[in-house]
Amino acid sequence: MRDATKTAAARQLLTASARSDVPPFMVMDVMAAAERIEAAGGHVIHMEVGQPWASAPRTALAAAHQALEQGRIDYTSALGIPSLRARIARHYREVYATEVDPDRIVVTTGSSGAFILSFLALFEPGDRVAVTVPGYPPYRHILTALGCVPVPIETHSETRHALTGEALLAAHRKAPLKGVLVGSPANPTGTMMTRAALTELIAVAESEGIRFISDEIYHGLDYAFPAVTAAELSPNAVVINSFSKYFCMTGWRVGWMVLPEPLVRPVERLQQNLAISVPTLSQIAAEAAFDGRDEMEAVKRGYEENRKILITGLPQAGLADFLPADGAFYLYADVSKFTADSFDFTKRMLAEAHVAATPGTDFDPVRGKNFVRFSYARSADDMREAVRRITAWLG
Repeated sequence: MRDATKTAAARQLLTASARSDVPPFMVMDVMAAAERIEAAGGHVIHMEVGQPWASAPRTALAAAHQALEQGRIDYTSALGIPSLRARIARHYREVYATEVDPDRIVVTTGSSGAFILSFLALFEPGDRVAVTVPGYPPYRHILTALGCVPVPIETHSETRHALTGEALLAAHRKAPLKGVLVGSPANPTGTMMTRAALTELIAVAESEGIRFISDEIYHGLDYAFPAVTAAELSPNAVVINSFSKYFCMTGWRVGWMVLPEPLVRPVERLQQNLAISVPTLSQIAAEAAFDGRDEMEAVKRGYEENRKILITGLPQAGLADFLPADGAFYLYADVSKFTADSFDFTKRMLAEAHVAATPGTDFDPVRGKNFVRFSYARSADDMREAVRRITAWLG
Protein backbone atom coordinates (compact mmCIF):
# COMPACT_ATOMS: atom_id res chain seq x y z
CA MET A 1 0.00 0.00 0.00
CA ARG A 2 2.85 2.34 0.94
CA ASP A 3 4.61 1.60 -2.37
CA ALA A 4 1.42 2.38 -4.30
CA THR A 5 1.05 5.67 -2.43
CA LYS A 6 4.65 6.58 -3.24
CA THR A 7 4.09 5.75 -6.91
CA ALA A 8 0.97 7.93 -7.05
CA ALA A 9 2.84 10.78 -5.37
CA ALA A 10 5.72 10.45 -7.83
CA ARG A 11 3.32 10.56 -10.76
CA GLN A 12 1.77 13.72 -9.33
CA LEU A 13 5.20 15.35 -9.23
CA LEU A 14 5.61 14.65 -12.94
CA THR A 15 2.17 15.89 -14.01
CA ALA A 16 2.32 18.98 -16.25
CA SER A 17 0.32 22.07 -15.32
CA ALA A 18 -3.04 22.73 -16.92
CA ARG A 19 -1.71 25.97 -18.42
CA SER A 20 0.88 23.99 -20.40
CA ASP A 21 -1.88 22.02 -22.13
CA VAL A 22 -1.88 24.11 -25.29
CA PRO A 23 -2.15 22.71 -28.82
CA PRO A 24 1.09 22.13 -30.72
CA PHE A 25 2.22 24.65 -33.31
CA MET A 26 1.47 22.33 -36.26
CA VAL A 27 3.99 23.91 -38.61
CA MET A 28 6.78 22.64 -36.36
CA ASP A 29 5.33 19.13 -36.44
CA VAL A 30 5.18 19.27 -40.26
CA MET A 31 8.79 20.43 -40.36
CA ALA A 32 9.83 17.51 -38.14
CA ALA A 33 8.02 15.04 -40.44
CA ALA A 34 9.76 16.57 -43.47
CA GLU A 35 13.12 16.20 -41.76
CA ARG A 36 12.47 12.49 -41.23
CA ILE A 37 11.84 12.06 -44.97
CA GLU A 38 15.06 13.92 -45.73
CA ALA A 39 16.99 11.82 -43.23
CA ALA A 40 15.86 8.77 -45.23
CA GLY A 41 17.20 10.29 -48.45
CA GLY A 42 14.13 12.11 -49.79
CA HIS A 43 14.13 15.64 -51.22
CA VAL A 44 11.42 17.78 -49.68
CA ILE A 45 10.34 21.20 -50.96
CA HIS A 46 9.83 23.21 -47.78
CA MET A 47 6.76 25.44 -47.94
CA GLU A 48 5.61 24.83 -44.37
CA VAL A 49 7.63 27.30 -42.33
CA GLY A 50 8.17 31.05 -42.59
CA GLN A 51 11.92 30.61 -42.95
CA PRO A 52 13.69 32.94 -45.42
CA TRP A 53 16.04 31.16 -47.79
CA ALA A 54 18.65 33.92 -47.53
CA SER A 55 21.05 34.49 -44.66
CA ALA A 56 21.30 37.58 -42.50
CA PRO A 57 22.71 40.67 -44.25
CA ARG A 58 26.47 40.62 -44.77
CA THR A 59 26.71 43.73 -42.61
CA ALA A 60 25.14 41.82 -39.70
CA LEU A 61 27.44 38.84 -40.14
CA ALA A 62 30.52 41.08 -40.28
CA ALA A 63 29.50 42.88 -37.10
CA ALA A 64 28.97 39.56 -35.31
CA HIS A 65 32.37 38.25 -36.43
CA GLN A 66 34.05 41.42 -35.22
CA ALA A 67 32.32 41.17 -31.85
CA LEU A 68 33.41 37.56 -31.44
CA GLU A 69 37.00 38.42 -32.26
CA GLN A 70 37.00 40.94 -29.44
CA GLY A 71 36.25 38.09 -27.05
CA ARG A 72 33.79 39.29 -24.43
CA ILE A 73 30.05 39.03 -24.97
CA ASP A 74 28.48 40.44 -21.82
CA TYR A 75 24.99 41.15 -20.55
CA THR A 76 23.30 44.28 -21.83
CA SER A 77 20.61 46.47 -20.33
CA ALA A 78 17.29 44.66 -20.07
CA LEU A 79 15.88 47.26 -22.46
CA GLY A 80 18.55 46.56 -25.06
CA ILE A 81 21.76 48.15 -26.29
CA PRO A 82 21.14 51.92 -26.40
CA SER A 83 22.64 52.32 -29.88
CA LEU A 84 20.33 49.60 -31.25
CA ARG A 85 17.29 51.27 -29.70
CA ALA A 86 18.37 54.57 -31.26
CA ARG A 87 18.86 52.86 -34.64
CA ILE A 88 15.36 51.37 -34.46
CA ALA A 89 13.96 54.84 -33.73
CA ARG A 90 15.83 56.14 -36.78
CA HIS A 91 14.25 53.34 -38.81
CA TYR A 92 10.80 54.76 -37.99
CA ARG A 93 11.90 58.20 -39.19
CA GLU A 94 13.40 56.84 -42.41
CA VAL A 95 10.70 54.35 -43.40
CA TYR A 96 7.49 55.78 -41.90
CA ALA A 97 8.36 59.47 -41.37
CA THR A 98 7.32 58.90 -37.76
CA GLU A 99 9.13 60.09 -34.64
CA VAL A 100 9.52 57.44 -31.95
CA ASP A 101 11.48 58.18 -28.78
CA PRO A 102 14.24 55.55 -28.33
CA ASP A 103 13.23 55.40 -24.66
CA ARG A 104 9.93 53.79 -25.76
CA ILE A 105 11.74 50.95 -27.57
CA VAL A 106 12.50 47.62 -25.88
CA VAL A 107 14.62 44.95 -27.57
CA THR A 108 13.17 41.44 -27.16
CA THR A 109 13.99 37.80 -27.81
CA GLY A 110 12.28 37.74 -31.17
CA SER A 111 8.65 38.71 -31.53
CA SER A 112 7.75 35.68 -29.39
CA GLY A 113 9.41 37.27 -26.36
CA ALA A 114 7.60 40.51 -27.16
CA PHE A 115 4.21 38.78 -27.15
CA ILE A 116 4.88 37.27 -23.73
CA LEU A 117 6.10 40.59 -22.30
CA SER A 118 3.22 42.58 -23.75
CA PHE A 119 0.55 40.12 -22.59
CA LEU A 120 2.02 40.04 -19.09
CA ALA A 121 2.24 43.83 -18.93
CA LEU A 122 -1.20 44.54 -20.33
CA PHE A 123 -3.50 41.79 -19.09
CA GLU A 124 -4.59 39.93 -15.97
CA PRO A 125 -5.56 36.24 -15.85
CA GLY A 126 -9.07 35.88 -17.19
CA ASP A 127 -8.89 38.95 -19.44
CA ARG A 128 -10.43 38.49 -22.87
CA VAL A 129 -8.24 39.41 -25.84
CA ALA A 130 -9.50 39.45 -29.43
CA VAL A 131 -7.48 37.83 -32.20
CA THR A 132 -8.42 37.28 -35.83
CA VAL A 133 -8.94 33.90 -37.46
CA PRO A 134 -7.30 32.76 -39.54
CA GLY A 135 -4.34 33.93 -37.51
CA TYR A 136 -0.96 33.03 -36.06
CA PRO A 137 -1.57 30.13 -33.61
CA PRO A 138 0.84 31.21 -30.83
CA TYR A 139 -1.27 34.34 -30.28
CA ARG A 140 -3.99 32.10 -28.90
CA HIS A 141 -1.68 29.59 -27.28
CA ILE A 142 0.49 32.10 -25.39
CA LEU A 143 -2.59 33.94 -24.14
CA THR A 144 -4.04 30.65 -22.92
CA ALA A 145 -0.81 29.62 -21.18
CA LEU A 146 -0.78 32.97 -19.36
CA GLY A 147 -4.33 32.48 -18.14
CA CYS A 148 -5.99 34.91 -20.54
CA VAL A 149 -8.92 34.10 -22.83
CA PRO A 150 -8.31 34.45 -26.58
CA VAL A 151 -11.46 35.56 -28.39
CA PRO A 152 -11.33 34.53 -32.07
CA ILE A 153 -13.09 36.89 -34.50
CA GLU A 154 -13.63 35.55 -38.01
CA THR A 155 -12.60 37.74 -40.92
CA HIS A 156 -14.33 37.67 -44.29
CA SER A 157 -13.70 38.42 -47.94
CA GLU A 158 -16.04 41.42 -47.84
CA THR A 159 -13.47 43.28 -45.73
CA ARG A 160 -10.43 41.69 -47.41
CA HIS A 161 -10.04 39.54 -44.30
CA ALA A 162 -9.20 42.56 -42.15
CA LEU A 163 -10.73 43.02 -38.72
CA THR A 164 -13.21 45.90 -38.67
CA GLY A 165 -14.27 48.20 -35.86
CA GLU A 166 -17.82 46.91 -36.25
CA ALA A 167 -16.74 43.29 -35.72
CA LEU A 168 -14.60 44.29 -32.73
CA LEU A 169 -17.52 46.16 -31.16
CA ALA A 170 -19.85 43.21 -31.70
CA ALA A 171 -17.46 40.90 -29.82
CA HIS A 172 -16.96 43.51 -27.10
CA ARG A 173 -20.70 43.85 -26.54
CA LYS A 174 -21.12 40.10 -26.07
CA ALA A 175 -18.52 40.15 -23.29
CA PRO A 176 -16.03 42.96 -22.56
CA LEU A 177 -12.63 42.78 -24.20
CA LYS A 178 -9.44 44.04 -22.61
CA GLY A 179 -7.30 43.87 -25.74
CA VAL A 180 -7.07 43.17 -29.45
CA LEU A 181 -4.13 41.96 -31.52
CA VAL A 182 -3.87 42.26 -35.30
CA GLY A 183 -1.12 41.57 -37.82
CA SER A 184 -0.59 43.35 -41.13
CA PRO A 185 0.75 41.81 -43.33
CA ALA A 186 -0.97 38.86 -41.71
CA ASN A 187 0.07 35.29 -41.16
CA PRO A 188 -1.18 32.96 -42.73
CA THR A 189 -2.95 35.01 -45.37
CA GLY A 190 -0.47 37.72 -46.36
CA THR A 191 -3.35 40.21 -46.41
CA MET A 192 -2.77 43.80 -45.26
CA MET A 193 -4.86 46.53 -43.67
CA THR A 194 -5.15 49.84 -45.47
CA ARG A 195 -4.32 53.04 -43.61
CA ALA A 196 -8.03 53.85 -43.35
CA ALA A 197 -8.94 50.41 -42.00
CA LEU A 198 -6.16 50.41 -39.41
CA THR A 199 -6.93 53.97 -38.32
CA GLU A 200 -10.62 53.15 -37.86
CA LEU A 201 -9.89 49.97 -35.92
CA ILE A 202 -7.48 51.67 -33.52
CA ALA A 203 -9.95 54.52 -32.94
CA VAL A 204 -12.77 52.10 -32.12
CA ALA A 205 -10.57 50.05 -29.80
CA GLU A 206 -9.31 53.07 -27.87
CA SER A 207 -12.78 54.60 -27.58
CA GLU A 208 -13.89 51.40 -25.81
CA GLY A 209 -10.81 51.12 -23.60
CA ILE A 210 -9.52 48.09 -25.53
CA ARG A 211 -5.74 47.91 -25.62
CA PHE A 212 -4.32 47.62 -29.12
CA ILE A 213 -1.36 45.41 -30.13
CA SER A 214 -0.01 45.58 -33.68
CA ASP A 215 2.09 42.69 -34.98
CA GLU A 216 4.29 44.20 -37.69
CA ILE A 217 6.94 41.50 -38.12
CA TYR A 218 6.28 41.23 -41.87
CA HIS A 219 6.71 44.96 -42.48
CA GLY A 220 9.07 45.56 -45.36
CA LEU A 221 7.58 42.59 -47.19
CA ASP A 222 4.70 44.53 -48.72
CA TYR A 223 3.82 44.26 -52.41
CA ALA A 224 0.30 45.65 -52.92
CA PHE A 225 0.81 48.94 -51.06
CA PRO A 226 3.11 50.28 -48.29
CA ALA A 227 2.48 48.93 -44.79
CA VAL A 228 1.35 51.42 -42.15
CA THR A 229 2.70 51.28 -38.62
CA ALA A 230 0.38 51.70 -35.66
CA ALA A 231 3.18 53.75 -34.04
CA GLU A 232 2.24 56.54 -36.45
CA LEU A 233 -1.46 56.36 -35.64
CA SER A 234 -1.49 56.17 -31.85
CA PRO A 235 0.99 56.66 -28.99
CA ASN A 236 -1.07 54.18 -26.99
CA ALA A 237 -0.61 51.20 -29.32
CA VAL A 238 1.88 48.45 -28.55
CA VAL A 239 3.89 47.70 -31.69
CA ILE A 240 5.81 44.45 -32.11
CA ASN A 241 8.41 43.82 -34.80
CA SER A 242 11.31 41.48 -35.45
CA PHE A 243 14.50 41.05 -37.46
CA SER A 244 13.42 37.51 -38.37
CA LYS A 245 11.51 38.01 -41.60
CA TYR A 246 12.58 41.05 -43.64
CA PHE A 247 16.17 40.84 -42.35
CA CYS A 248 16.31 37.01 -42.62
CA MET A 249 17.49 36.59 -39.02
CA THR A 250 15.09 33.94 -37.68
CA GLY A 251 17.63 32.00 -35.63
CA TRP A 252 19.19 35.11 -34.12
CA ARG A 253 16.03 35.59 -32.04
CA VAL A 254 15.93 39.36 -31.79
CA GLY A 255 12.95 41.70 -32.11
CA TRP A 256 11.59 44.86 -30.57
CA MET A 257 8.58 46.61 -29.12
CA VAL A 258 7.42 50.23 -29.29
CA LEU A 259 5.57 50.88 -26.05
CA PRO A 260 3.46 53.64 -24.54
CA GLU A 261 5.79 55.40 -22.10
CA PRO A 262 4.00 54.17 -18.91
CA LEU A 263 4.59 50.54 -19.93
CA VAL A 264 8.35 50.78 -20.45
CA ARG A 265 9.35 50.32 -16.81
CA PRO A 266 6.91 47.43 -16.17
CA VAL A 267 8.21 45.63 -19.28
CA GLU A 268 11.78 46.34 -18.22
CA ARG A 269 11.14 44.71 -14.83
CA LEU A 270 9.59 41.68 -16.51
CA GLN A 271 12.51 41.34 -18.93
CA GLN A 272 15.02 41.65 -16.07
CA ASN A 273 13.44 38.68 -14.35
CA LEU A 274 12.47 36.52 -17.32
CA ALA A 275 15.50 36.89 -19.56
CA ILE A 276 17.95 39.37 -17.94
CA SER A 277 18.73 40.61 -21.44
CA VAL A 278 18.48 39.67 -25.10
CA PRO A 279 21.54 37.83 -26.50
CA THR A 280 24.21 40.48 -27.00
CA LEU A 281 25.67 39.06 -30.21
CA SER A 282 22.22 39.11 -31.82
CA GLN A 283 21.72 42.74 -30.82
CA ILE A 284 25.06 43.74 -32.32
CA ALA A 285 24.22 41.96 -35.57
CA ALA A 286 20.71 43.47 -35.62
CA GLU A 287 21.99 47.02 -35.40
CA ALA A 288 24.31 46.40 -38.35
CA ALA A 289 21.50 44.72 -40.32
CA PHE A 290 19.92 48.11 -41.00
CA ASP A 291 22.93 48.89 -43.20
CA GLY A 292 22.15 45.85 -45.35
CA ARG A 293 18.80 47.02 -46.68
CA ASP A 294 19.92 46.96 -50.35
CA GLU A 295 20.73 43.28 -49.94
CA MET A 296 17.38 42.63 -48.28
CA GLU A 297 15.48 44.48 -51.01
CA ALA A 298 17.00 42.07 -53.52
CA VAL A 299 15.71 39.18 -51.39
CA LYS A 300 12.29 40.80 -51.31
CA ARG A 301 12.24 40.97 -55.11
CA GLY A 302 12.85 37.22 -55.06
CA TYR A 303 9.76 36.73 -52.91
CA GLU A 304 7.73 38.78 -55.38
CA GLU A 305 8.90 36.49 -58.19
CA ASN A 306 7.98 33.43 -56.09
CA ARG A 307 4.56 34.91 -55.44
CA LYS A 308 3.98 35.21 -59.19
CA ILE A 309 5.14 31.63 -59.77
CA LEU A 310 2.57 30.28 -57.30
CA ILE A 311 -0.31 32.56 -58.26
CA THR A 312 0.09 31.60 -61.92
CA GLY A 313 1.19 28.00 -61.39
CA LEU A 314 -1.04 26.55 -58.69
CA PRO A 315 -4.27 27.16 -60.66
CA GLN A 316 -2.90 24.64 -63.17
CA ALA A 317 -3.09 22.11 -60.35
CA GLY A 318 -6.67 23.14 -59.53
CA LEU A 319 -5.75 25.43 -56.62
CA ALA A 320 -7.13 28.68 -57.96
CA ASP A 321 -8.68 30.39 -54.92
CA PHE A 322 -6.43 32.37 -52.58
CA LEU A 323 -6.93 35.06 -50.00
CA PRO A 324 -5.43 38.44 -51.00
CA ALA A 325 -1.64 37.97 -50.82
CA ASP A 326 -0.61 41.60 -50.29
CA GLY A 327 2.57 40.95 -48.35
CA ALA A 328 4.64 38.57 -46.18
CA PHE A 329 5.54 35.35 -48.05
CA TYR A 330 2.44 33.17 -47.72
CA LEU A 331 -0.35 32.01 -49.96
CA TYR A 332 -3.48 30.77 -48.15
CA ALA A 333 -5.15 28.49 -50.66
CA ASP A 334 -8.63 26.97 -50.68
CA VAL A 335 -8.30 23.19 -51.10
CA SER A 336 -11.99 22.32 -50.55
CA LYS A 337 -12.19 21.11 -54.16
CA PHE A 338 -9.97 18.19 -53.14
CA THR A 339 -10.59 17.62 -49.44
CA ALA A 340 -12.55 18.52 -46.33
CA ASP A 341 -9.51 17.74 -44.17
CA SER A 342 -6.50 19.97 -44.77
CA PHE A 343 -4.46 18.07 -42.17
CA ASP A 344 -4.86 14.82 -44.11
CA PHE A 345 -4.27 16.68 -47.38
CA THR A 346 -0.91 18.10 -46.25
CA LYS A 347 0.09 14.79 -44.69
CA ARG A 348 -0.49 12.96 -47.98
CA MET A 349 1.13 15.71 -50.04
CA LEU A 350 4.27 15.45 -47.92
CA ALA A 351 4.38 11.65 -48.03
CA GLU A 352 3.53 11.28 -51.73
CA ALA A 353 4.77 14.48 -53.42
CA HIS A 354 7.43 15.46 -50.89
CA VAL A 355 6.03 18.99 -50.65
CA ALA A 356 5.64 20.30 -47.10
CA ALA A 357 2.89 22.83 -46.36
CA THR A 358 0.84 23.72 -43.29
CA PRO A 359 -2.81 22.72 -42.79
CA GLY A 360 -5.18 25.63 -42.32
CA THR A 361 -6.48 24.11 -39.09
CA ASP A 362 -3.31 25.40 -37.45
CA PHE A 363 -4.55 28.95 -38.10
CA ASP A 364 -8.31 28.47 -37.95
CA PRO A 365 -9.58 25.37 -36.11
CA VAL A 366 -13.00 25.57 -37.81
CA ARG A 367 -12.77 26.94 -41.37
CA GLY A 368 -9.13 25.97 -41.73
CA LYS A 369 -10.05 22.44 -42.75
CA ASN A 370 -10.60 23.90 -46.23
CA PHE A 371 -7.27 25.76 -46.49
CA VAL A 372 -3.54 25.17 -46.76
CA ARG A 373 -0.77 27.73 -46.20
CA PHE A 374 2.08 27.67 -48.69
CA SER A 375 5.21 29.64 -47.80
CA TYR A 376 7.10 31.07 -50.77
CA ALA A 377 10.17 32.12 -48.80
CA ARG A 378 12.48 29.66 -50.57
CA SER A 379 14.17 29.88 -53.96
CA ALA A 380 12.40 30.37 -57.28
CA ASP A 381 13.61 26.95 -58.42
CA ASP A 382 11.98 25.41 -55.37
CA MET A 383 8.70 27.17 -56.18
CA ARG A 384 8.71 25.92 -59.77
CA GLU A 385 9.48 22.39 -58.61
CA ALA A 386 6.72 22.60 -56.01
CA VAL A 387 4.19 23.61 -58.67
CA ARG A 388 5.35 20.76 -60.88
CA ARG A 389 5.06 18.19 -58.08
CA ILE A 390 1.68 19.41 -56.81
CA THR A 391 0.26 19.49 -60.35
CA ALA A 392 1.42 15.92 -60.98
CA TRP A 393 0.15 14.76 -57.58
CA LEU A 394 -3.32 16.27 -57.90
CA GLY A 395 -3.57 15.36 -61.58
